[in-house]
Amino acid sequence: MFAKFALPLLSISALAGSAIAAPFNPKTQSLARRYQSFDNWGGISSFDGFDNFYGEDNFSGVVSSQVVVEQQEEVVCQSLSIEIVQQRLLVLQEMARQIITEQICEVETQTVVFQQFVSSCSQFSSDLLRTSGRQVGYDSNIVSNFGNFYNSDGSLSTSDFGFSGSDAGQSLIVPSGNNWDSSSSLHQSVVLSMPLLALPPALLPVPR
Repeated sequence: MFAKFALPLLSISALAGSAIAAPFNPKTQSLARRYQSFDNWGGISSFDGFDNFYGEDNFSGVVSSQVVVEQQEEVVCQSLSIEIVQQRLLVLQEMARQIITEQICEVETQTVVFQQFVSSCSQFSSDLLRTSGRQVGYDSNIVSNFGNFYNSDGSLSTSDFGFSGSDAGQSLIVPSGNNWDSSSSLHQSVVLSMPLLALPPALLPVPR
């Protein structure tokens, strides 16, 4: 699934080079690394208020804080079949495609918002490797809005959920029960991820 996801990312980065012309060089850097304001960029109305979500100079929410919520009952991870997990993540992937293609009409905005989404998600890798200084968990208040994505007729909801990007992490749940070992897990995780990190997206192996 990683390879199938990486190829669309490469193509949409190439699209960004022609569609939005100047904000960044998709061959050498991401929008997150060379951020400029996209508020009202190019006079495109769908960019109105873009910077309000995460804040200025904070394209993908890398500047943020966390507040861990104390639970009456501890949340413990459970190991499911990897295919079950992959199915759920694929649902989220396709939902992201649906939201971007159905609720944004300008390809320039589609491209930038997708880059923002991917960049924000990718920060979780450093959390998992315990190199970011952040807790490894999820925001329970944000997650609780999942059931509000669709209307009763199956169409996407257009309701305002009432939060911004700066709210992410303010109601953090940190599940316990993982096998992280501070003496060995970082090295093992980095070694495991090296083959994928070293290859450009176009050369990643396609599952058979």
